[in-house]
Amino acid sequence: MRLDDIYQIALTGQAPGPSAAPELCRAAREEPQRLRALARDVRDRHRGRRVELCAIVNAKSGRCSEDCAFCAQSAHHRTDAPVHPFIGPEAVAAAAAEARDAGVRRFGIVASGLAPTREEFAGLCGAVARVAALGLEPDVSVGLLTPVRLDALVTAGMRRLHHNLETSASFFPKICSTHAYDEDVDMVREALARGVEVCCGGLFGLGESFEDRAELGLLLAELGVRSVPVNCLTPIPGTRLEGRPVLSPGEATASVALLRLLLPTATIRICGGRETVFGPDPAPLLEAGADGLMTGNYLTTPGSPAASMAEALARLGYVAV
Repeated sequence: MRLDDIYQIALTGQAPGPSAAPELCRAAREEPQRLRALARDVRDRHRGRRVELCAIVNAKSGRCSEDCAFCAQSAHHRTDAPVHPFIGPEAVAAAAAEARDAGVRRFGIVASGLAPTREEFAGLCGAVARVAALGLEPDVSVGLLTPVRLDALVTAGMRRLHHNLETSASFFPKICSTHAYDEDVDMVREALARGVEVCCGGLFGLGESFEDRAELGLLLAELGVRSVPVNCLTPIPGTRLEGRPVLSPGEATASVALLRLLLPTATIRICGGRETVFGPDPAPLLEAGADGLMTGNYLTTPGSPAASMAEALARLGYVAV
């Protein structure tokens, strides 16, 4: 399939499918500037120049049982990442109110670990209700959840479940050995089957190829995911990937453009590692087809304030929503 054909299909709002992957990977390597321009056009056609801002709170940090090679919160690593138990509904609500006052409408509650304990889950439901009462859209990122727990969170006011796949099924065994990739995919399928919106994406710069990124994008398209967070690795001392080089801006933006053409109508949301690769300027990512930005601090690394992001977007001709 030619790049122009992929572009025309994406302009109609249809995902071009697996046959597009080889050409998109070639273009990412050989014609990244053209790929970015096409991706920007596709974004403008379906998403316009509106950029969705979101924020998160690190509601429980550290001592995670999983051995994800990039993660500062894994109990398998020795890092300087914060370690604290679940902070409780009141502290979550306070952080959410601060984000709301800065202009953010979507707020994520993130907790380390494969799944919450019974006590943590009760507090999580209370926190979701408090965030919803503030007029925000609460998202939840707490690992694996049973159908009963999914339903309880929806009842509490959860707007969207966040559960990243991180990378392709092909590359995942090099990143994590403590749970299976299919467990994560099944979590996403279960939530979508129950009518729950899902925010699901990955982390780039782990050592994976453009083909791995395309494989992930194709799976997200097959699943029907509508919100796709893109993170770039910030190598953290003490993790297994502490020696990985930071992605170049060119490779990072080509990867975003590749995802945009595979997922023409999804929200492509740039999150952790943005400042590590690009500094404070969101322009290169927007010109590559992104239409969402996470503001404020990330889980264990600093980010950019929502107010400064909104100002930067306005200068570039975009509208923060």
